[in-house]
Amino acid sequence: MLAIILSILFPLNSFATGEKNVKAGFIRDGNFFTFINNEEKQITNTGKVFAKPKWSRDGKWLLYQNEAPSEYQDNEIQVEVWAYNVETKEKKKIFYNGYSPTWAPNKNVIAFNDRGILNISDFTQFYNIATGVNSYTWLPDGSGFLLSSAGVLRPDGWSSAILFTKRVNDNYNDIILFGGVDHFFTLPREIGINNNKIIAVYADYFNFSPSKKWISFIVSPTASWSMDSNMLCVISSDGKNFKVLDEVIFEVGEPKWAPSSDTIAFIAGGGRIVFGFKNKDLKVREMPVSGTYTPPNYADLDFDWVTDNSIVTSRIEEKEWSNDFSKHPLPSLYSINIDKNKQVKITKPLEGYGDYSPQYVETIDKLVWLRGSSITDKDRTLWKAKPDDTSAEEWIKNVDAIEFYQGDLNN
Repeated sequence: MLAIILSILFPLNSFATGEKNVKAGFIRDGNFFTFINNEEKQITNTGKVFAKPKWSRDGKWLLYQNEAPSEYQDNEIQVEVWAYNVETKEKKKIFYNGYSPTWAPNKNVIAFNDRGILNISDFTQFYNIATGVNSYTWLPDGSGFLLSSAGVLRPDGWSSAILFTKRVNDNYNDIILFGGVDHFFTLPREIGINNNKIIAVYADYFNFSPSKKWISFIVSPTASWSMDSNMLCVISSDGKNFKVLDEVIFEVGEPKWAPSSDTIAFIAGGGRIVFGFKNKDLKVREMPVSGTYTPPNYADLDFDWVTDNSIVTSRIEEKEWSNDFSKHPLPSLYSINIDKNKQVKITKPLEGYGDYSPQYVETIDKLVWLRGSSITDKDRTLWKAKPDDTSAEEWIKNVDAIEFYQGDLNN
């Protein structure tokens, strides 16, 4: 979802201290690496891999994407979808040009979007599933998809995004490509909070709550407008109860549900970061109660849940934007106990450094984060510590983005 800036490309050697049961895939200098059994392994050398790799349900495969010259159009770039088997070391090119690849929640098949056509690959065959798809997510049991179509510009203005569901059988045969969907919800043409409204052209970034009773998603207007204002929404799984929660932007931490309760945390506030490090408030919404946890004169950049009642956030003092990166505010990590409304600063980086992109890795009960000299720093090191920041230490140098295998979350 909505990370700050994942452009941390620099040619330093890495180092790592041991940690049992760690399986991770990460990006360095535009290449894909694995970190398994305390050992780094470089998988690609193109320098064009981007975004976080994604683990399969069973932890045997990692999805990644690579930019390459187009095979079919001169002077164009294609975005290849690849899968890597961490056991056999096999690299398999799934498709020459696809977007938003995701694993099924119940088996090792891959869905991806190719110019509005949703496809499935089971590694041996492709299946066309639906057309006119702007965004999608698997249904929690893998039986089909929640789909969104984008609004279109008509003589009377923009129409709104529409949500559909489409079921598929286990073998993905007998698919009706044009049709075969059920209408789920049509967004209002305009949505917002109080007098702050946007046109509802796109719906994306779908996530089911732990109980599967709610679905969060982000509604966006036109592309340029979406840089400054989008709306975080939730809808009940029967499509009958729709709520607009707050205004969000894509440059700060993506909304996340708590590990096991229907409580969603997000960073509210409009305006892109280059308009200033301000108006970015960490909020928690337990359907239907809500609370705000960012103190006055501070802004939050990114966060992660540790338990259902605790969050770690990357927080800065509010400040206007400067093109002189040395003048940017530098964040520290804060631990927030929601039940007690107690907040504690848990990291104190050396002068000239800040702590970004916190993640809690449940399999090793560790908090990890990226430490660097600014929000655009290309020289960041992954740190780890216990959730209370005891035993903090450097872990892996030169990490752009990293994804840990957290086990089969469906069991």
